[in-house]
Amino acid sequence: MKRFNLSQIDFQAFIKRLRGLVLDEGTVESVRVMIREVAAHGDDAVRMLTKQFDNVTMEDFSVADEEFVHAKKITSATTVKALSVAANNIEQFHRAQLPKPVEVQTMRGVVCRREWRPVRRVGLYVPGGSAPLISTVLMLGIPARIAGCEEIILCTPPAESGGIPAALLVAAEMAGIKRVYKIGGAQAIAAMAFGTKTVSCVDKIFGPGNRFVAAAKSIVSQPPYNVAIDMLAGPSELLIIADESANPRWVAADLLSQTEHGKDSPVVLVSTSSTFVDEVEKWISVQRSSLARSVMIEESIRNSIALVVEHLEDAVRVANEYAPEHLILAVNNPEKLISQIHNAGSVFVGHLTSVVFGDYASGTNHTLPTNGSAVATGGLTVESFMKPISFQSITEEGFQNLAAVTKTLAHAEGLDAHANAVSVREVTI
Repeated sequence: MKRFNLSQIDFQAFIKRLRGLVLDEGTVESVRVMIREVAAHGDDAVRMLTKQFDNVTMEDFSVADEEFVHAKKITSATTVKALSVAANNIEQFHRAQLPKPVEVQTMRGVVCRREWRPVRRVGLYVPGGSAPLISTVLMLGIPARIAGCEEIILCTPPAESGGIPAALLVAAEMAGIKRVYKIGGAQAIAAMAFGTKTVSCVDKIFGPGNRFVAAAKSIVSQPPYNVAIDMLAGPSELLIIADESANPRWVAADLLSQTEHGKDSPVVLVSTSSTFVDEVEKWISVQRSSLARSVMIEESIRNSIALVVEHLEDAVRVANEYAPEHLILAVNNPEKLISQIHNAGSVFVGHLTSVVFGDYASGTNHTLPTNGSAVATGGLTVESFMKPISFQSITEEGFQNLAAVTKTLAHAEGLDAHANAVSVREVTI
């Protein structure tokens, strides 16, 4: 890891250096071409792009009922049990988030309400490849079901065999997702945005992915397409604040866990002890050698950073400026720092609270803001799959109380037709 001392760096330049998501012009333009192909040619374009990028010839993208049945038969009981525990925890935490309606009488005879409605049709994207994100199926599907979305579809890339990992289908069934399509990449985002003969179009698209998926989501969310998306999720981020009470072996393991997402997923260690950083680096070297993705991890570690600070307050300042996707507080008395954390996607409090618990099974959602967007937004929630609608009702008494105020403001804005909508009613009251 590259090592710096906070007192010796340009702080803002340092933060900028950590940002990971870059949608370069070449990627955006190539994805734009793919999107136009799918918009114009539907399933035929999806088949062509699937052959081109996944090296799979597909006739029918839909996962058949018998594939779900077969998946349950071949998935180990241990995996099913683990998925069940994770699903239950996610269900509990997200069901508690269901928003309640609000009703306020703002003045006599004037009642304002806010009620929540589910987004009717949602599309979920789950990355595949060498590491199919089975847990993401639960993280997206369960809150969608709790929110009450009428149509939930899921797209995920096919393996070269043309199939979908069995455990992923088991997770989909647990989440209540019945329609799964073997489509990946930008073509999956386009298919859900526009609809094809096979895939229904949706009102909002959710889920992480590589830069091509991110570019596709960005494009379809803008005119002329205007399909809603959850967020643009960049490479995985982890920042750990650690003092001398932390276990360097554990901290090394947590850092390594996020680097295996890809070479563009550097991690950050901020510590009050240079000696502790030395120990962490020793453990990174020891543990990395035995990991399956050691080559990828090594490249990510080379781009990662260790920052030595004098005080924990400095570490918190770094964290708030960086606004990481994941933040671990591996310090003595971490509860004392919680009120000072303003910008983070998800915070892991204390030495035993590994980031991977949030990745899989603690109950919080792992679909989180990246690339600094945690300064203004949070991770996926049940509300992400819903929308608030305001209602108001005005009695005769309320009309009398609001009429003059409304007309005055309308005239002040020079909008006499607005004022007239009140005046025509005054005649009959």
